[in-house]
Amino acid sequence: MGITDVIINLVVSIIVLAPVLWLSGRILVGKQKAKFTDAIWIVVLGSVIGSIFSYFNLGVIGTIIMLIVFLGLVKHFFDCGWLKALAISIVAVIIFAIIVTILSLIGISISLGLNFG
Repeated sequence: MGITDVIINLVVSIIVLAPVLWLSGRILVGKQKAKFTDAIWIVVLGSVIGSIFSYFNLGVIGTIIMLIVFLGLVKHFFDCGWLKALAISIVAVIIFAIIVTILSLIGISISLGLNFG
């Protein structure tokens, strides 16, 4: 994965994932703790760290470490506990799946090149 791929992946991830993560955070921790800029930072740092992990091709171990890192980012930026961070992440995945399903029904596809190991 070259630097151009990383930059494109980062921009697409910010546009697509940050609003979903922000919405999920607002639902579960409230608007005082879940700021949109925090969601952007989570996506940026998660994407960059994920790209580094995929470069070293750590397989399942890398995927587990990346999951823990991502939950740690959510926990830190949204000022919540580990279980709440997990809940925010699960709700974000559900919201994202609903959006992708709706978009696919109207003929729009979204492809994120997320590599977690």
